[in-house]
Amino acid sequence: MRCPTCSIDEDRVIDSRTIEGGAAIRRRRECCRCKRRYTSYERIEKTARLMVVKKDGTRVPFENQNILRGLQAACGKRPIAEEIKLKLVQAVEDSVHQEFEREVPSVEIGRRVAAQLRAIDAVAYIRYASEYYNFRNLEEFRIEIDGLVERPQPTPDQPELFGEAASPRRSIES
Repeated sequence: MRCPTCSIDEDRVIDSRTIEGGAAIRRRRECCRCKRRYTSYERIEKTARLMVVKKDGTRVPFENQNILRGLQAACGKRPIAEEIKLKLVQAVEDSVHQEFEREVPSVEIGRRVAAQLRAIDAVAYIRYASEYYNFRNLEEFRIEIDGLVERPQPTPDQPELFGEAASPRRSIES
């Protein structure tokens, strides 16, 4: 690592800590020549580029900013901290990268975002679901809202036993 002050490639690590839930390492370093301290970060590089397969069959590179834009539109003026939105985006991105190697269907990303958002805020979830499920009339909204009221809110630490099999949207999506 080159010192940002004197550009010499000789330093020592003073402190190392994991950050971002263990996904990165923050290191405090001290230059052996000028004794200035600086911070470096190490992250795993995602070498394989994940492609998103859209509904029309086109393929585009995975961009987590697209998820964030959709979340911000759904959350609108809801009292949801930006940190929570960023954590949701990171959780979806991590799960997609773990499960899919080269390509992921866009509907899978949308399903994961909807499931996470449902646990955070019901109104934001309905806003997101209206776009994701492409509600065509008030009856479809009513069915989804009734389903939200009937099902207990999941806790973030509790794994789903049956996936989304019991979702009322399954009957409408035909």
